[in-house]
Amino acid sequence: MKLRFWHAAAFSVTALFSSHAADAFELKSDPKIAFIYAATAKDGGWNEAIDNGREILEAELGIDVAVAENIPEEATRLRAAIDLYVKRGFNIIVGTTYGYSEAMNEAAEAYPDVAFFNASGVHNSDNMESFYARTYQAWYLAGIAAADGSEAGKIGMLAGFPVGVVNWDINGFARGAQSVKPDIETYATFTNSWWDPVREGQVAEALLDQGADVIATDLSAASALKAAEERGANSIGYQLDMSPSAPEGIATSVVFHWDKYLVPRIKSVIDGSWQPEEWGWFGGLETGVIGLAPFGPSVTQTTKEKIEAAKAAMIVGDLNPFAGPLKTNADEIKVPEGEILPDEDLWSMDFFVEGITGTMPASK
Repeated sequence: MKLRFWHAAAFSVTALFSSHAADAFELKSDPKIAFIYAATAKDGGWNEAIDNGREILEAELGIDVAVAENIPEEATRLRAAIDLYVKRGFNIIVGTTYGYSEAMNEAAEAYPDVAFFNASGVHNSDNMESFYARTYQAWYLAGIAAADGSEAGKIGMLAGFPVGVVNWDINGFARGAQSVKPDIETYATFTNSWWDPVREGQVAEALLDQGADVIATDLSAASALKAAEERGANSIGYQLDMSPSAPEGIATSVVFHWDKYLVPRIKSVIDGSWQPEEWGWFGGLETGVIGLAPFGPSVTQTTKEKIEAAKAAMIVGDLNPFAGPLKTNADEIKVPEGEILPDEDLWSMDFFVEGITGTMPASK
């Protein structure tokens, strides 16, 4: 079994080493697929982005895909749902949250003939694959749009908790902005919640009060964008295209297209060619899983061309958002010139880059 996970406040990066099977996984019966969500599937954000992928998968395969909603991130509750599905003959089960990681790993060990997938999970084995995307790449592109749309030279971003996959979004956003305006200031604030529309609106207001004229959200609610729209500021959404919530000021949204992962991977399970990635699936812009929504009216053609050029450079490997020289906002050199931050350090990212104003909680 291979393990990968992050920690900031509650998690730590570690790895367990063991052998990985060379043979492809084989289903023992016709495919029966189930998706399990910790909240409602159509939540307007994270879950809905995955569920949109599930709907495309269902159409591509021409079979019904079962859905279980509001199964909390509690081992006993999740395991009960998985056990019931397996008893009913389901042999491909997709989890949708980091909080499912441990229980899904236990289930994968208990049911070696069932294929397991988990979004933002940490475990990988002969019959289980966790998956996530290099979201920082798309946030780098969004940073270009934010910088070009800022007259004040100050932009803000709100996020949930200081875990690696959130910190790299903030840092990627700031680095993208700095690529076109080196002296731009980025304000970052954590809400300490994954879903609190009222709080997110209040945080956005505070960022605007600090002088930011572009507000980006790394969360699922659109309240931050609405706050920006009411103040005449530009904005950037996340998870889904949030333009309906800020039609005048939105620049773009960082969006997921999970069907680009789910359809080919689950088809490979069905056709007998699936071999889970040892350390999980971790694709970038080149896969189409992560990208930008259509641009809003405030984005100029010049900005679009800058973004397209940066995207092309990242895809071919000529641009890495975390290439050196890379300094923290505490003036510590993290990556020397000529080097890049390795993938294993991405998951444990616990710092803000130079140019970000914000407090990173101390690692425990």
